[in-house]
Formats: sequence, C-alpha cells, structure tokens
Amino acid sequence: MSESPSPSPPGRSSGGRVVAVVAGSLLAIVSLAFFVAGGAALWANGQKDDDGYLSTRTERFHTRTAALRTENLDVNLGGTASVLENDLYGKVRLRVTPRAGKDVFVGIAPTRDVTGYLRGTAHARVTDIDYHPFRADYAMSGGGARAAAPARQRIWAAQAHGHGTQTVTWDVADGDWSVVVMNADGSRGVDADVRAGANVPFLNELAWGAIGGGAIFGFGSAALLYAGLRTPRRPRPETASPDPLPATA
Repeated sequence: MSESPSPSPPGRSSGGRVVAVVAGSLLAIVSLAFFVAGGAALWANGQKDDDGYLSTRTERFHTRTAALRTENLDVNLGGTASVLENDLYGKVRLRVTPRAGKDVFVGIAPTRDVTGYLRGTAHARVTDIDYHPFRADYAMSGGGARAAAPARQRIWAAQAHGHGTQTVTWDVADGDWSVVVMNADGSRGVDADVRAGANVPFLNELAWGAIGGGAIFGFGSAALLYAGLRTPRRPRPETASPDPLPATA
C-alpha cells in the first residue's frame, strides 16, 4: 500500500511568509519615499516664477569690511559639462539690491582668483546661514589694503555692477567657485539684499519619474504583503480507500 506524500513542514511555510511580509514592508517604505519626493518636486515646480526660476527669499547681508564672499562652492558635474552647455540643468541667478545707496557689484569667479584678489583686504566670508529666523554667520579675514575696483578685474565668469538692483545669471560649470558682493568702488561697508534662484527645467520630469518609481515599488510591496499575509489553504482531508476484498477460493 503506497503512502501519500507528507505536507511541507509548517516552519518552512511560515518562515517564507515572514520574509515576504518584511520585504513587502521595506518596499512600502521605499515607495512612500519616492511618492514624497515626487510630490515635493511637483510642488517646487509650481513655485517657479515667470522666468522659470525657483528663488529664495530676499535676505540682508552686511559687513563693515570691503567685501562679502561665500565659502568655496565645489561643483563636480561628473563629466556632464558638455550637456550643461545646452542648458539641460539650468542656470543660477543672483539679484542684489544695495541698501546704502552706493553702486553695487556682484560677481562669480574661481575661488583661487577671489582669494588672490582679496588678499590683504578686509572681507567677510559667509560660513553658515539659518533661515528660521534668518541669520548669517561670517568669518573675518584680510588686512588694511583698499580693494581695487572689482569690475576692472578679469577673473569673473559672470558679473554685474551699477546703481540699483543688479542681476547676474551664471551657467554652472565644473570647478571651485565663490560669489562676491562689494561696493562698485571697492570701499568698505557693504550692505545689500540678496535673492538667489535656480532654473531647473527638468524638475517636472524628475517629479513624475519619482512618482512612477513609487508606483512600481508600491505594486511590488502589495504583492509581497499579499503573499505573506493571506491565509494558506488547508489541505483537503484524504478519503480512506476501501480495503481490498479477500480472494475467494
């Protein structure tokens, strides 16, 4: 009389279900992160101005020295510089409005050139910014030399100077860069309102790509959770086969 195959051990089946639930839960978290990122990108895309820029609030920066400069901005495009030349990744825009009535200068240049230009001149380096409420921290350096008129220097990748609000638009490029704000004549006492913006034309595509990724991970999570949480079917009870009739003589 042949024996019926024994059912798989309960431990092996329950262990697989636990793995499916854990994996499904992790995928659900990843899916949620993608949806949040996509939603944030869509919201940001809707905040662009008429020129397509996302901008910070206008904030005041000031120093008694001859110049304000940023820390080194390390831009590493990873070999995509030729793509950026086609404006795929957008531009950076700075709008500077003097508060003291002086003509203002704003420029972007390689950090080493800015350091050389301001060597020996008292200036303030912006080291940290808090936004709620706004506060800028500065580190002072330099000496007593008067700064030469910044617009006459040939170090700037982008610059603007004059009376009233000045706007600089810069195509991002590989390298180490610094932003400088000064009085146009190089005199001490810089006081200006600054607003920064970025043109990111691919933000809408990035948003929908993240939402699509969230949907894919969401479907995977649902499948794994279903497999792990569904109640397994109980095996049907086998009906005993009748004993064979005794052979007659």
